[in-house]
Amino acid sequence: MKNEPFIPYPKTKRYSGFNITITEKIDGTNAQIHIDEDWIVTTSSRNRIITPNKDNYGFATWVRENLDDVKKLGKGRHYGEWWGEGIQKNRYGVTGKHFSLFNTFRPTESLPECIKQVPVLYTGPYLDSDIMYQFNTLKEQGSKLGGSDPEGIIIYFHEARNVMKMTYDYTGGKWGKK
Repeated sequence: MKNEPFIPYPKTKRYSGFNITITEKIDGTNAQIHIDEDWIVTTSSRNRIITPNKDNYGFATWVRENLDDVKKLGKGRHYGEWWGEGIQKNRYGVTGKHFSLFNTFRPTESLPECIKQVPVLYTGPYLDSDIMYQFNTLKEQGSKLGGSDPEGIIIYFHEARNVMKMTYDYTGGKWGKK
């Protein structure tokens, strides 16, 4: 028998309810800015590293053009949505392209001027009724970004550090039933 180190089972957290944050799901393309320990900036889409020569709707080019401001995000991985004119349907009718961070816990005053956060609709205890209320209200009132055609919502579960989405179209997934 091999002499393996003992690894105990992790302590089970006591259930005390779940907190959630509901944000508007933006119709664009997933994007990432990575600033490493040496302040070298890398850009990515959901599936690959991108460069101005092999770009994703101009995101890598935009980051390069705004590099001094982008570096104000600080070291780390910064995930968000690249959206607007020429990206997907531009259901918001905006001019230009925009980058909105998924991290809504970061103070807005710490963001560079060229970067925003996804719109927050609700933060509080997890209740199905609150999720459905936000989902229905967003559809009735229209997108917080402009236009009247929101894509859906994202529900972030604080304790689980996980997200789920609800969309108005393709409720069974992009390749499922509409």
